[in-house]
Amino acid sequence: MAPQKIKEISDKGFEVVDLTCLDVKKVQQKAVQLAQEDFLVLILGKPEHPEVIAIKANAQMYSDNVIVIPDLNSLKLITNKIKEHKRVGVVIQTTQKLELLQEVINYLIPLSSELKVFNTICKSTSMRQQEARELAKTSELMVVVGSKKSANTTHLAEILKGITATIHIETADDLNEYKELIRKSQNIGVTAGASTPENIIKNVIEEIEKI
Repeated sequence: MAPQKIKEISDKGFEVVDLTCLDVKKVQQKAVQLAQEDFLVLILGKPEHPEVIAIKANAQMYSDNVIVIPDLNSLKLITNKIKEHKRVGVVIQTTQKLELLQEVINYLIPLSSELKVFNTICKSTSMRQQEARELAKTSELMVVVGSKKSANTTHLAEILKGITATIHIETADDLNEYKELIRKSQNIGVTAGASTPENIIKNVIEEIEKI
């Protein structure tokens, strides 16, 4: 949550209990550190995501040079600003793809005289993505289970679509739309987002077996 919002709630007499994930808190702290050290702060992630909004708000308390970068094309639009500032710092939304971070670093290296990068992708997110990649290599179809509003689940589906046929569903009921595809597939892999309940994953597997 943005510091201004916390203050607003406190000023109204409410007690604020900060239950922010420690991984998310770490990104905020690193962004603040970069801002205090006068780096041009680049936050890799979705501008509308609550996590990114809070990271940006925290960093902007110490610097006006804070920019959210959702993709490589957005980064290219500020090439001149990067060259002018020369000192560039990078953090990344905890549920983003490692590929985005790698692309951004490769682009920034020849442009900046000093580049400081913090890989703030959540370790469990990175492990899940890597395990899913390995499973996809031996699967004719990958089924990704989880909310379509979830960043880590959506990114998981995006990664796997580049490896094999992939569908992203929220519940077992969504499988009705893909019955023919499921019947044609001999090897089917199932993975899920971090916040997907175990019972939903179990129901999906059972429904796939029935089909």
